[in-house]
Amino acid sequence: MPARDALAKQLQRFLDHLAVERGLSEHTIAAYRRDLERYATFLRARGITDARRVDERAVAAHVAAVSASTHGDGKPYRATSVVRALSSVRAFHRFLLRDGKISSDPTASIIRPKLPRSLPKPLSVDDVTRVLAHPDRSTKGLRDRAVLETLYGAGLRISELVGLDVDDVDLEEGSVRVLGKGGKERDVPIGRYARDSISAYLTRVRPQIATTRSRSALFLNLRGGRLTRQGCTGILQQHVAGAGITKRVSPHTFRHSFATHLLEGGADVRVVQELLGHASVATTQVYTLVTREHLREVYFTSHPRARATRRDTA
Repeated sequence: MPARDALAKQLQRFLDHLAVERGLSEHTIAAYRRDLERYATFLRARGITDARRVDERAVAAHVAAVSASTHGDGKPYRATSVVRALSSVRAFHRFLLRDGKISSDPTASIIRPKLPRSLPKPLSVDDVTRVLAHPDRSTKGLRDRAVLETLYGAGLRISELVGLDVDDVDLEEGSVRVLGKGGKERDVPIGRYARDSISAYLTRVRPQIATTRSRSALFLNLRGGRLTRQGCTGILQQHVAGAGITKRVSPHTFRHSFATHLLEGGADVRVVQELLGHASVATTQVYTLVTREHLREVYFTSHPRARATRRDTA
């Protein structure tokens, strides 16, 4: 962003606010930055270099421009990308309003595009078990097994997993201390499989690969640095492919699976909310829809009266 105009300074103050006062992660702040740099470019092309000059028409035109945009491969932006762009712009202007820099919010009357409801796509228990069983007993295999067992066993976001330090794990009690969204901490229990795999990793692997770069990081790459989001994703995809699973699987798929399997096992939705670190139970309740869909599918494919044809009941 150009450093000389008022808009650039206003945007930077907002990004500093996200980092310092709200404690958002680097990944989240980077997403805000991308959205707002695009917004600033749009405004400057129309001669607007100060957020105090932005009106509702300018914001609506920006949202329309994002909606009409395409990626490099010619595919249109998804509705979720448009909603995220508007959310970033709205958060920026509301920050300026609270700070007394503007007298009204130009995004107040902008209607958020409707999103098609998309249910999480968890793996089955059998598929998860196959992935977790795939790593071998080598140095890398033991590390990978610990990563995957923790990811699924605690239902962590990928940012939470790679941010874990050694001291965050209490193997005796069977829990991990997690720093979640907004800098909120929570303690999440882990079961025997995760505890055993972490213990094996800490005693047999981490001492071999740790260097002065490792510091307190729990999970390390094989060069001794803290495991990154990309590294974790690569580990998962390697073992998903090795287990013969062809569907698309991401680290968040394991989090979806964790929640869905708990609810299918009879866990209360508010308990699952606490384990996942969701601020609102409404976010967690989407998983109850998944389990209902699964129940309906099982019913209609298994119950003899559900499978009966019109001729059978005539």
